[in-house]
Amino acid sequence: MLGTFTFSNPTKLYFGEEALEGLKTELPKYGRTVQLIYGGGSVKKNGIYDAVVSILRACGKTIVEDGGVMPNPTAEKLRDGVRIARENNVDLLLAVGGGSCCDYAKAVSVSVHEPEDPWIKYFARYEDPTCEIVPVGCVLTMAGTGSEMNGGSVITNTAEKMKIGKVFDERVNPRFSILNPKFTYSLPMRQTVAGVYDIFSHICEQYFSGTDENVSDALSEALMRTVVSASRIVIREPENYEARSNIMWAATWALNNLIGCGKTEDWMVHMLGQAIGAYTDATHGLTLAAVSLPYYRLVMPYGLPKFVRFAKEVWRVDPAGKTDEQIAEEGLCAMHAWMKEIGVAVSMRDLGATADMIEGIADATILMDAGYHALTRDEVVKILNESL
Repeated sequence: MLGTFTFSNPTKLYFGEEALEGLKTELPKYGRTVQLIYGGGSVKKNGIYDAVVSILRACGKTIVEDGGVMPNPTAEKLRDGVRIARENNVDLLLAVGGGSCCDYAKAVSVSVHEPEDPWIKYFARYEDPTCEIVPVGCVLTMAGTGSEMNGGSVITNTAEKMKIGKVFDERVNPRFSILNPKFTYSLPMRQTVAGVYDIFSHICEQYFSGTDENVSDALSEALMRTVVSASRIVIREPENYEARSNIMWAATWALNNLIGCGKTEDWMVHMLGQAIGAYTDATHGLTLAAVSLPYYRLVMPYGLPKFVRFAKEVWRVDPAGKTDEQIAEEGLCAMHAWMKEIGVAVSMRDLGATADMIEGIADATILMDAGYHALTRDEVVKILNESL
């Protein structure tokens, strides 16, 4: 049976080709000064930046620029963003970009009025905010993280080679998010498929836990089938609106607390992937892909019935005449084939990792115990070696 849970998600979403019009509805709710957060400049090339700035100016807002957010936002960049927000007394943090910009904006939001160093308080000690929180809004340009409708934030400390995610409560959720699937058309295919696998991995992390028959798992299976189908279309037709919209919508529901309701959840693949990212600065979704198969093959015997269900319900494996172990393995083989089909990394070496990094990555991996099997450090090293 499902465990006891409370579900609440206060983020308001505007979805579709005209979603940016929702910005005109939301902006009057906040004060005059907006900190405009974006990444390396692609939003300026594709016209999204100009469209957002035009609406901000029409609504009488003072714009404070905060560009240059990197794919793996750093503690140093976070401190700089906090400085900008404090110096300009900003009223709203508006992230225009992918999950990294949204994550960064949320980290800034809980740090502006916090006297202590944000890395130490939130990411090293994992504490919750007790200060005033600056509101966040998002204009999404990449689908994958679900950061547009959750309280999560992942920050990298380059000096300590640590990449840590903190899940804040609903007070830190974006107040609103703008989701126009067309804004993802100009993404390089490598980023698109990295986002696709991030979505898939988010679902798996919640799916591969527990042994009961429940609604959350049924929803997860439907989302996984949708992601697989839409990804196959989008690699052939990058501007297929239906496929892009299904990917974007699935990303949001993959990590807004819904499918985790009543579940213990795993998240070990993310701990492994984030440790790899801290050492290589590789794209998040690709780090997850690199370790997924060796991890799931290791834990499969401990949660075999769910892996059998995964094979049958997501990959449509025919169970006739096969043992449970054979069915489960065929499901993982189908998953591997799909990963190769869409072009995600299936090896750490593809991401710049080398054998001499293994021990350090293992030390940086936070061990979880809510999945089917709690890893030992030796098992972490085994997984990392196999993923090379």
